[in-house]
Amino acid sequence: MSVDGVGTEQGDGGADEPGWDVDPDDESGVAVVAAVGRQIKAWREAAGMRAGEFGAAIGYGEDLVYKVEGGRRIPRPEFLDRADEVLGAGGKLAAMKRDVAEVRYPKKVRDLAGVEARAVELAAYVAHGLHGLLQTPGHARALFEARQPPYSQDEVGRMVAARMARQSIFGRTPAPALSFVQEESALRRPIGGTPEWRRQLERLLEVGQLRNVTLQVMPTHREAHPGMDGDINVLKFKDGTAVGRSHGAFNGRRVTDAKQLRILELRYGIIRAEALTPRETLALIDQVLGET
Repeated sequence: MSVDGVGTEQGDGGADEPGWDVDPDDESGVAVVAAVGRQIKAWREAAGMRAGEFGAAIGYGEDLVYKVEGGRRIPRPEFLDRADEVLGAGGKLAAMKRDVAEVRYPKKVRDLAGVEARAVELAAYVAHGLHGLLQTPGHARALFEARQPPYSQDEVGRMVAARMARQSIFGRTPAPALSFVQEESALRRPIGGTPEWRRQLERLLEVGQLRNVTLQVMPTHREAHPGMDGDINVLKFKDGTAVGRSHGAFNGRRVTDAKQLRILELRYGIIRAEALTPRETLALIDQVLGET
């Protein structure tokens, strides 16, 4: 049985395992991994250890050590923990685990999470499926596994972890005002199978009862509304600025202009007015749950 790329069991310390390579187009990620690699090499040389000797001491292959030190490979958390212990870094190398963990997430996801983390208000209409902030891990995993061409399991795990990390927004203090409108069809599609479908519905009931969350459903029998041509997202920040995006407006680009934002807010306001109330929404979700 392998233990997350331990060299004594995989020979090369998982050096060829997908999902841990550095994306050359991610400049900030490349810089972080390179800085971590330089620190590890400096501590190793200060300890008077050769790369092969160091790799054997921490249970990883020599080739992987060179790749990590050269900034060509993202070190696993276990690698940093063992390196810190063997080199006597006093927690300085282990402390880099958080930075390295963030680099594993795709850059666009990191950017989105950063924007959401600063928002004091979030408004989102989703035309298909459920908003990522509302998904359970199993629901998100089923969606990623359905993509074609297929992702590797390691890539799927990274993306699920990134999506779940974004959900820390629900625990922020002070709590941001979060508003979601979902199409009824999203409640009735058994993503991940019946057990996961039930867990997802239960999660929606849980989130929908939070005091800072407004969750609404657009009934399938409603006629045409302003969200028919795509998702709408608007985030507002403490300094009074805002950013929005809609698949059906401004070529899908992010907008910050006040006039363009007002258009998105107008559309979202009409969508909310035509959707079920939050109380009616929770009743519908509970009904669907009872039918599964």
